[in-house]
Amino acid sequence: MIVDVHTHTPTHRDTVPPDEVAVNTSWRPDRPVVSTTTWADHAAAQAAGGVDVAIVFNIAVASPAESTGLPGDPNRVNDSTAEFVADDPAHRIGFLSVHPSDPGALDELDRCVGDLGLRGIKLGPNYQGFDPLGEPARRVYAEAEHRGLPILFHQGTSPIRHAPLRYAHPLVMDEIAILYPRLRIVMAHLGHPWQTDTVAVIRKHPNVYADVSAGFLRPLAFYLALRTAQEWGVLGKLLLGSDYPVATAAEVIAGLRRVNDVTAATALPRVDEDALEAVVHADAFTMLGLSHDH
Repeated sequence: MIVDVHTHTPTHRDTVPPDEVAVNTSWRPDRPVVSTTTWADHAAAQAAGGVDVAIVFNIAVASPAESTGLPGDPNRVNDSTAEFVADDPAHRIGFLSVHPSDPGALDELDRCVGDLGLRGIKLGPNYQGFDPLGEPARRVYAEAEHRGLPILFHQGTSPIRHAPLRYAHPLVMDEIAILYPRLRIVMAHLGHPWQTDTVAVIRKHPNVYADVSAGFLRPLAFYLALRTAQEWGVLGKLLLGSDYPVATAAEVIAGLRRVNDVTAATALPRVDEDALEAVVHADAFTMLGLSHDH
């Protein structure tokens, strides 16, 4: 089974009107990204990558007037995710998002789990502008730990100028995991460009994992990160993620399978190909404590 643990909820149910098409030129180094997508676009991308199940989510902002620069209607962050999942529940799992500083954050979390059937949480402290070690955030983590909800955190850099990098540094996850040892955490993007720090954190904490989304876009850094993960014995804690629509699962899988290309005509050690293939087929359900009845 192939599980893509990192995809964004499509912005439109059907067609995208021409005047609503959005293109971002800073999300990847090789080409612009069309950030407005439809339900059919998402389904086609997952099918092309051979994905059996995709985890989908939006990112909540403090108010509809704010913007993360990411896809999604800020007024319907969780409802749009739930509707998309309900269209094909055999192949989609929805994660909710809340802004910890919102006084109703825990009530919204309860609604999303109880009424909408969402099964995990997505947070991007740098995009959302909250201190990931602050008291409001800790209340969300404690509730997630109590309910057995995994949290996928954006980790690492961002081209959005107002998003503080220190809020998304991998070493912050170490402190969160110390405080909430039963909380299952996914560190997105291998924490690029601080992949070595990410490796140190996931090695240390049994319930902390990382996804490999975006890594293939910078092949040398990706190779070094995966070799580091192998040398520290944590390749088995890496999960497949695409960050769709920024990239597709097919691109990420192809990037994993060619990660050793940078070693050609050198004496550099290779990343174990069997272990790389195991990342493609990682058992995300067990790692994240998600039930699976497909």
